[in-house]
Amino acid sequence: MNNINIEARLKELLPERRLKHSLNVAKCAVKLSEIYNCDKEKAYLAGMTHDCAKYFNDEQVEHYVKKFCIKLDDLEINNLALSHSVIGSYIIEDIFNIKDEEIIDAVKYHTTGRENMTLLEKIIYMADLIEEGRNFPKVDELRNLSYSGKLNEALLLSFNNTIKFVIDNNQVIHPRTVSARNYILRERM
Repeated sequence: MNNINIEARLKELLPERRLKHSLNVAKCAVKLSEIYNCDKEKAYLAGMTHDCAKYFNDEQVEHYVKKFCIKLDDLEINNLALSHSVIGSYIIEDIFNIKDEEIIDAVKYHTTGRENMTLLEKIIYMADLIEEGRNFPKVDELRNLSYSGKLNEALLLSFNNTIKFVIDNNQVIHPRTVSARNYILRERM
């Protein structure tokens, strides 16, 4: 499936503002891939499709979980904010015929991160946060770090911000995010 067909299909799956976000993430991912010498086409495809399952209703979630025997963890069950990335990693294979494992994993882990992330996973994770339409405290700092060759520092700041936010809102922290943060800290030692 070519990029025009992917965008047309995404228009069916996403509201206009989320499609715009996805296009911005794709554009940002390409920019980051140029800085970090990553495959631009993979970055574009992963960025474009990363939120393809974000607006599924309960019936769609149930359908795809059963169809692909998707194993959601306790935090992802009934939590589309977390599970859309895991479900989306199956959807991009099924709907968009994307078979590349790097792209699939970049979509799968764009919400939580994970220990020992690949370069493409890091790029999609950060592009999702810093694309030009995003506006939240410290986004400019994250952009500056990301665009100046300090991707791991940007990731660490992002994980720290996410963990603080989740704690401040008395929510459960996904263990993959903690593992991703701790892995980067251990690498720096």
